[in-house]
Amino acid sequence: MTLEQTLARLEEIVRRLDEEQLDLGDALALFEEGVSHLRDAAGTLSEADARVKRLTEQANGVFTLEDLDG
Repeated sequence: MTLEQTLARLEEIVRRLDEEQLDLGDALALFEEGVSHLRDAAGTLSEADARVKRLTEQANGVFTLEDLDG
């Protein structure tokens, strides 16, 4: 599942939990699914953050890791 698909599914889960009359079992199942998707999305974002970092070489030959925006 792509990050976009995961976020769309999370939005759907939140909508259903907010708007629909669900029995406790269905609500818990949706909540558990949402937590799983949230963990997946957080992992994907963490991996993306790591890829955005860059390794640069200083004048003295030492390498440092920087944020691309920093």
